[in-house]
Amino acid sequence: MKITEVEAMVLDTGKNYSKPTEAAEAHGIRFVSLLKVTTDEGITGWSDIETQPHVGRQIVEAPSGGAVGFESIREALIGEDPLERERLWQKMYRFMAYYGRQGAGMQMMSGVDIALWDIFGKAFRQPICKLLGACYRDRVKAYASTIFRPTPEDVKRAVEGYLQEGFRAIKFGWGVFGEDLRLDEALVRAARDAAGPNVDLMVDAGWYGVTPNNPFRPRSLKDWIKTVHMLEEQNVFWLEDFLHPENIRGYAEVSEQTHSLRLAAGEQLADVHEFERLALEGKVHVLQPDLSRCGGLTVGRKIADFATRHQIECVPHAWLTDLLKAASLHLNAYLMQSVYLEYNVSSASLMNKLCKVPIQMKDGYISVPQGPGLGVEPDEKVIEKYRVL
Repeated sequence: MKITEVEAMVLDTGKNYSKPTEAAEAHGIRFVSLLKVTTDEGITGWSDIETQPHVGRQIVEAPSGGAVGFESIREALIGEDPLERERLWQKMYRFMAYYGRQGAGMQMMSGVDIALWDIFGKAFRQPICKLLGACYRDRVKAYASTIFRPTPEDVKRAVEGYLQEGFRAIKFGWGVFGEDLRLDEALVRAARDAAGPNVDLMVDAGWYGVTPNNPFRPRSLKDWIKTVHMLEEQNVFWLEDFLHPENIRGYAEVSEQTHSLRLAAGEQLADVHEFERLALEGKVHVLQPDLSRCGGLTVGRKIADFATRHQIECVPHAWLTDLLKAASLHLNAYLMQSVYLEYNVSSASLMNKLCKVPIQMKDGYISVPQGPGLGVEPDEKVIEKYRVL
């Protein structure tokens, strides 16, 4: 089997991200990056990637310059055997060595890796979790991943809606959180009051701002420690991604002040060594590799193995379409200890409607796909409708 084409697509949902002052469900991202790997045996692999899609497309399609280190992903892959995933990961890494080891280069590599695992599963007619080597479970607890509403009343209404949908875990993030300590406490108290004592609540603070005129979210470590104490009083399960990704020492300082609250981070990191630092030096309790950003399932499995050895939790970040949900479900099945699957509840048209058979939540849980490969397949009619590049 040989790779005959690598295609990076840009899909447009037609609407920009919502403003943080809006009380409705966030629309989510406007542009979606989609990748398709085709083989000469008619087997195709798919992935979505949480990146800047127009930049990612150029990383895949850039013309050859005739020098290793400055090449495109397409140049690395055409004519290769898709089953040699580890060798192809290392080849892509070196083909983009001078510009792509981090950021969008690594993110597009991650998408290719997921697509190659999809091909691997389809070729051998097995779900990816079996090829990873373990299927400890056939379903995973889902949490509704949403944006903080601007007022306590809006937060209460949102929680009531998610409970009616069947969620038993909810994560509020970003939006107006992290700017005013008193407002933060009021929002979290409102969520806990509406959810009751038996629903898991998480907070994703975000380390940068969400408006173009103010992309900053400054808060001292002392104030984050105050926030930690407030969240523990409200029995919040974790506080996520609240410091600059490179502030490893800051994570460690805050971690030392926690008791019941977990610190979670990692969605913007790549390769296993960065996660090792985050856990061993930063003392973070929950590692959150995004499979479309960290290096794909090949790296995700290494992070999962590291987390298992050190008896800390690993919860994949999966805020995109059903393709990323499916890949993350397979890693959750592989994990000896699985906690959650992130379920993107944004209203963007493609987030939960890209695939022919959508991934659905029932009684707070989502089943691990049992079909070959990812176990889900994008609807090419939907792709045609929304594709702009």
